[in-house]
Amino acid sequence: MTTKGNDKNPAKSVDFEAIIVGAGFGGIRALHEMRKLGLSVRLFEAGSDVGGTWYWNRYPGARTDSESWSYCFYFSRELMEEWNWPERMPSWQHVQNYMRYTVDRFGMRTDMQFDTRVRSAHYNEEENHWTITTEQGESYTCTYFISAIGWFEVPTKPEFKGLDSFAGQWYLSCRWPEKPVDFTGKRVGIVGAGSTAVQIFTTVAKTAKHVSLFQRTPNYVMPSRNYPLDEADQLSIKRDYDAIVAQIRKQVFAFPMKDSTLRYDDVNDEQRQAILDAGWEAGGFRFLFETFCDIFVDERSNAAASEYVRNKIRAIVKDPVVAEKLCPKYPIALKRPPTCNFYYETFNRSNVSLVDISESPIDEIVPGGIRVGADHHELDIIIFAMGFDAVTGPLSNLDVRGRGGETIKNKWQAGPRTSLGIGIDGFPNLFIVTGPQAPFANVPPIVEAAVTWIGHAITHMREKGYDRMEASPEAVESWAQLMQTMVNATLLRHAGTQRSWYMGANIPGKPQTVLFYFGGAEAYFNDIERVAANGFEGFNFSRTGETVEPA
Repeated sequence: MTTKGNDKNPAKSVDFEAIIVGAGFGGIRALHEMRKLGLSVRLFEAGSDVGGTWYWNRYPGARTDSESWSYCFYFSRELMEEWNWPERMPSWQHVQNYMRYTVDRFGMRTDMQFDTRVRSAHYNEEENHWTITTEQGESYTCTYFISAIGWFEVPTKPEFKGLDSFAGQWYLSCRWPEKPVDFTGKRVGIVGAGSTAVQIFTTVAKTAKHVSLFQRTPNYVMPSRNYPLDEADQLSIKRDYDAIVAQIRKQVFAFPMKDSTLRYDDVNDEQRQAILDAGWEAGGFRFLFETFCDIFVDERSNAAASEYVRNKIRAIVKDPVVAEKLCPKYPIALKRPPTCNFYYETFNRSNVSLVDISESPIDEIVPGGIRVGADHHELDIIIFAMGFDAVTGPLSNLDVRGRGGETIKNKWQAGPRTSLGIGIDGFPNLFIVTGPQAPFANVPPIVEAAVTWIGHAITHMREKGYDRMEASPEAVESWAQLMQTMVNATLLRHAGTQRSWYMGANIPGKPQTVLFYFGGAEAYFNDIERVAANGFEGFNFSRTGETVEPA
């Protein structure tokens, strides 16, 4: 088809003015924005329905660790008024139902194509268009290519010796079957101890004959304190919606809470204990943000918070040997802390075992289970919850080629290079939603800010008669230096020593570098809004066939 341009931007022969990949929060919000701008648009999704992460990660116990009233879209007050969340921390079913309702409410399915995995995206410099090719062999052209694949598209595959010989069933947590798995009377092994494994473990232990958790590195697991939301809660959320949004925009990780202004040295030991008690009881990530403001930067403050959690573990878990193995020995927050109800309490069940593989790793999978050293663990089901080639993996594993045929995989071989976490030099008209070097924070508010910015950028181009926009190499280099400066100011600079996925350290051979903007959500919002207000400084604009013009 031939799209229609405005008078200042002559029509170009493309199938769609914009193509979006991914139907999670980022893709749905980007689709709404492109439709609002009047662009012809098509969204491709590998799954059979919307949901993104929440379509694929439907494992037992899967739920968010963000309060539901912050884990939502922000573009429609009517949507907020109509939808009622059933729980504080919504399950994957609740999140996917919300996304389904949203796309149906706004008639978006007509511009979506499901069961379509994109294989490649190649930029044609002469024609100034992207060619998007699917695994079915279909090809479509567009002017604007928007990647909303997210952070968790490429799972860490179980490459254990003997896996093919296993006589039972095994599952990847991130590719869970739609049909429920029955664990009744089964001996289950869970490989991993991160957020996913924690949620699966507490759920499966309720019905399985026995559950063995194979842990390499223990985590600081925060109590989620989940609870159902009654009618009064719903009314309160809707009444205070504007205040909640304002709070989210100011909170460092874009959560609906107020950051503490207290430092470790502002109070005495007795007061510190009371403050940490209150944070623990509040649940979720409030322990990290509503207690002391210097947990991420001051070693003594962090040590006090870390030891507090370790003492909680020792108090909850009855077996002192197991309790000590569950106690992390590194500073809190160097690895992403999971949240879960009754995680440590579950180790008091008689049908649960902790298998420490930190010093004696898994040797092989055998027909009857898993062998660790001299120990043989008899299993009927194995669940692999070992994480992802996160953040950079989704785009690096897709065949994306920009100017001169350069691939993103080659461009990022030493680590990601973006401007604002949205644009890449050498890849004109490619916009990333929730990609590398965007904030490590509650995703929906970051999506809202990024997609709004992209909408303004495309509007700017069309009003000025440009049809090409590209991050400058200087802006990309400046952004990379800012990422390093910010992480160096916090204890997160040591996260790579703990194989943390948000430093890329969980994948052998992957460069350990800063994958996120750690300056806080509010600072990021201010940064990208300033760039837009200054005519999109750091981005170059041009018309097809003309010389690139700096902003």
